[in-house]
Amino acid sequence: MTQDYKKELKPAYTMLTIMEEAGRCLLCYDAPCSKSCPAGTDPARFIRSVRFRNFKGAAETIRGNNALGAVCARVCPTENYCQLGCSRSGIDKPIDIGGIQRFVTDFEEKTGMKILEKGPATGKKVAIVGGGPAGLQAAASLLQKGYEVDIYEKNEKPGGFLRNGIPEYRLPNHIVDVEVERIAGLGAKFCCGTEVDGAKLEELKKDYDAVLVAVGIGEAQILDMFKDNPYACPGITFLAEVAKKGGEIDLPDNAVVIGGGDTAMDAATTLKILGVQNVTCVTRKELADFRASREELETARANNVTIIDGYAPVEVDGKEVKFKHRRLKSELEIEADLFVLAVGQKSSAGKLGLDTASFEDIHADGNVFVAGDIVQGDKTVVAAVQKGKDAAEAIDKFLGGK
Repeated sequence: MTQDYKKELKPAYTMLTIMEEAGRCLLCYDAPCSKSCPAGTDPARFIRSVRFRNFKGAAETIRGNNALGAVCARVCPTENYCQLGCSRSGIDKPIDIGGIQRFVTDFEEKTGMKILEKGPATGKKVAIVGGGPAGLQAAASLLQKGYEVDIYEKNEKPGGFLRNGIPEYRLPNHIVDVEVERIAGLGAKFCCGTEVDGAKLEELKKDYDAVLVAVGIGEAQILDMFKDNPYACPGITFLAEVAKKGGEIDLPDNAVVIGGGDTAMDAATTLKILGVQNVTCVTRKELADFRASREELETARANNVTIIDGYAPVEVDGKEVKFKHRRLKSELEIEADLFVLAVGQKSSAGKLGLDTASFEDIHADGNVFVAGDIVQGDKTVVAAVQKGKDAAEAIDKFLGGK
């Protein structure tokens, strides 16, 4: 291992540098950054608090709107949301909103703040299937409204994609643990190692006043031409294996990542951090239409990942893959010892007897609700947080809450 897989690549602000960054904020009236946050975290308000060194007030603003504030501070593609409308962009560059949020939530943890409180008991119980970001946020919101909440998670620990799909150099497991512990402190009960199928879902529907399905789209997909190829594996499978073993896995000297989204960039950068000498990312998308966030792309490039855009695989023979350009009359052949395919994921909702198509509405049927990536909309952590909040509101209304 050439680098510490568990060490965050992006340095944190110090007390001096955080004040310098917050001091750049123009304190806009009716701030566009706050309007652009899917989770309603209100960056303008918490940055203003930081300007006056009111870090507790800043933490209260973040936590009051986002139970996963420390997670989103690290993994939210802010350039597509709050920073996109930052007025400072017209002068030099947008405020580093994610970096400021990270400083505040780190300060919150170090000083032992306890901001969220459980609401007066309603006497009603809600089951949540899936302990990913949408399920965790929904649990926090429902607990604050006074509901009992049990979370059924198939893995040994809750967190879902946060723990198994995002590398620790971006999101340390310690941060996920702290967020989960905070929600457990509100009274959430975690039933880990519990797989929920259609029959189990029917039991939950009878035993609980409402059930929220937040299973995400965590099932791997692989191109047909790579099926049964011993040198190929799905991107999320690779990242989950790295996470499970803490980066201590055997890898070849040459690897190719196929895909151009965030998972592809995570896989490629992870391979380089773990010491793979030659890592090439080949994507059908051209750079102008890249799906990965700018930060993810820049991180991959900074770690010397070779990126070839505009090519799609057309023929596979063991370790050799032929690619053709999508528009130009051009072909290339690459031989590698490992091919990581980051070509999409699918939902496991079908195993629960639910329609596997993307849900348009949070209320599925009867007392069953859905949230997270299986609901139409953006497939980001911050979008999952908002969907979790929306689901909690819908459940509260369904059960007679105010």
